[in-house]
Amino acid sequence: MDIQQNKQLVENGYRMFRAGDIDGLLQLFSDDIEWIGSEVEYTPFSAEYHGRQEVGRFFSELSGAQEVEMFEPHDMIAEGDKVAVTGEASWRVRSTGKHYSYPWMHLFTVKGGKIVRFQQYFDTAATRAAFMPTGMGAGADAGIPAPTMH
Repeated sequence: MDIQQNKQLVENGYRMFRAGDIDGLLQLFSDDIEWIGSEVEYTPFSAEYHGRQEVGRFFSELSGAQEVEMFEPHDMIAEGDKVAVTGEASWRVRSTGKHYSYPWMHLFTVKGGKIVRFQQYFDTAATRAAFMPTGMGAGADAGIPAPTMH
């Protein structure tokens, strides 16, 4: 695939995610996809996932834990087998009722018409604070103040 086809594949993935078509989205990934995310305390879906079935579990845990309020890709840059995308997101955590927002960056690797690797970069402190159980207090176990929620 060429650069434009790689970008189109990633754009299709975002469109499917926003439409709630997770089954269709999963078909864009290779069977042995590497899904790289940061582990964030209190956040049930924050981990690394390997293989399409585990990535399906990620999306299930994501939707069970939080509701998307806004998810917008902005810039997309592609070169070789890589596609980098910047964007922003806002969520509501189901267990705490807290809302949080952050900018993000996703890096995809595409080979043979499938996404073989995904790595995400996002505000882990805002995520941790939003998922922190009520009553824990800002930085209760780490001595770190929590970011302001809105």
